[in-house]
Amino acid sequence: MGDNFLSQEEIDSLLKKSMEVDNMEEEKGISDEEKDIMGEVGNISMSTAATALSTLLNKAVNITTPQVLTTTFKELVAEFETPYILLQVQFESGLRGTNVLLMNIRDASIIANLMMGGDGSNPNEELSEIELSAVSEAMNQMIGSASTAISTMLSRPVDIDPPFTQIWNSGDEMSLQGIANDTKIVRISFRLNI
Repeated sequence: MGDNFLSQEEIDSLLKKSMEVDNMEEEKGISDEEKDIMGEVGNISMSTAATALSTLLNKAVNITTPQVLTTTFKELVAEFETPYILLQVQFESGLRGTNVLLMNIRDASIIANLMMGGDGSNPNEELSEIELSAVSEAMNQMIGSASTAISTMLSRPVDIDPPFTQIWNSGDEMSLQGIANDTKIVRISFRLNI
């Protein structure tokens, strides 16, 4: 890694290692160095996303230090209490893979309310169509900013497909395009404070 940028070979290696199913009896996961790199990529991406959200809301938005771990999609789904709003984008060029942003409905309701001129108090447990549209746009702006940050970090264009947004309710079978239940994923978690 030179000049603080990842080469395509390093990115491909990280993505391959994080998504391959290890056929050995004992799971090895990713190394501490790879976790640090993925955490830094996530930190830069989410810092930019937080700035985009701050601009939309006209309020300070801060993120915490990322927590990085490997898991499977099935294990990830089992950890979350629903309902959640989920935004998924596929990388079209510059990178291969998928980026998913999850946010619980209560937080999404607060963001939508702030975007529509409210004070963010009394969040709803369900989103109206207009609130869903508002928070989808906020998440779209966040993920677009994150992609731009990755593009800058890699010194090459990184383009994404149009985002896909869905509500994940209790009891729903959750599925993502191109991600099976046993797919290994890298989970980078943050707390977002407005």
